[in-house]
Amino acid sequence: MAQASPAGELTTTVQDAARCRGDPARAWHMVVGVSKPDSGWRTIGAEMRSDGVPVGTVTGLWRYPVKSMAAEVLTTACVSWAGVTGDRRWALVRPGSGSNGFPWHTIRENSAMWTYMPRLLNPDRPDKSQIEVRTPDGSIYDLTDPRLAGELGAGLRIMRLDRGLFDAMPVSLITTATASALCDLAGVPANELRFRPNIVIAPAGGAPYAEEAWVGSILRIGEAAVRVDRRDSRCVIVNVNPRTGQPDGPVLKVIGQYRRTYAGVYGTTVQPGRLKVGDAVTIGRR
Repeated sequence: MAQASPAGELTTTVQDAARCRGDPARAWHMVVGVSKPDSGWRTIGAEMRSDGVPVGTVTGLWRYPVKSMAAEVLTTACVSWAGVTGDRRWALVRPGSGSNGFPWHTIRENSAMWTYMPRLLNPDRPDKSQIEVRTPDGSIYDLTDPRLAGELGAGLRIMRLDRGLFDAMPVSLITTATASALCDLAGVPANELRFRPNIVIAPAGGAPYAEEAWVGSILRIGEAAVRVDRRDSRCVIVNVNPRTGQPDGPVLKVIGQYRRTYAGVYGTTVQPGRLKVGDAVTIGRR
């Protein structure tokens, strides 16, 4: 059992590993204890529950098996310590990237990557599954086939990392209202995928940018709990239409003008577990 220290600090004890279908090696079940009486979170046996308030509902779950390629829509996801299982475990590495702090070949370099569609051949083991990719012309390659890398850019190589290949943090969230508001300001059709989120939430109040107020709090979603750590600073990828793989509007300019480049939030896992579309999202009081 987790116990709160006299000083009011958070202490945790790892319990027996729990199996989360599709990722048994990473699905740990934690006991999380918070000693402050107004924290909004406390333990009951090996489960954590919230005394906070509902802030929204999950309307979309997405993962990106290959960094900067097309998204895979999910109805249920397992969140591990390394984010959504199977998310961004593979990436293309640019030649000579050792001298650059950002080694990945992404939509920034080739916007058409949005239209390359990866598929997990063993979806029950998403972090270990072999992947095939369908190209825009309908050809299908194994992800590790050098012909695929050659089609996407000169001198590229494929790399896999079990803990994920993220720009910042393993979980990204945005609300439907934020995505719609920014797309509307930019004069492009509303599409949450421009922002490449893992979890999309319809906010309870319906107002855009509600997620920014969640920074520093813990969200309970299904069996999982995610701490919202910081706002998400955007880049030119948001200008690219996910359907066509071509830039089609000044979305980044709008975000810079109205939101100081921030849209959506990043988070980290506090408690691994399953979540699904339709789950209520509650927030613990700080």
